[in-house]
Amino acid sequence: MERRPRPRGLVTRSALAAALFALAVLPGWTLGDWAERHTGRPVLDWLLTCGWSGLVVAGYAPWCSYRVRDGLAGAVPLYGWYLAAVLAWRVALLPLRDWEPRKDELWRARWLTDELLGYWRADVPVRAVTPAGTTPAAGRRTR
Repeated sequence: MERRPRPRGLVTRSALAAALFALAVLPGWTLGDWAERHTGRPVLDWLLTCGWSGLVVAGYAPWCSYRVRDGLAGAVPLYGWYLAAVLAWRVALLPLRDWEPRKDELWRARWLTDELLGYWRADVPVRAVTPAGTTPAAGRRTR
């Protein structure tokens, strides 16, 4: 019997998203503060903090229907933190999705029904395994 995933509740998803956002922002922030304290250059603080945010956005992006190149937008001050928050909110719900996939992801996405109506699943579809030495059944042959 296959176990179907259940969507996380609002409290669980919020707590997980907050933890993911903190893991995304705090290391860059801490590294930037440390660099500014030791060099006395506030610009280095901003560069490290925004660069770290861009790396995190580029890392989360493929899981959340964003492109890796959106990591460049993640390096923009304050906007990168916004993107990190949006992506953390989306990652907190995986493997289910409550957002529509991009056009290039539609080939592997499924719209779920029954009690999961309103959610998407974008896993790679499982292929049917054919026993060794046999060929898959073909469609109706034409003459």
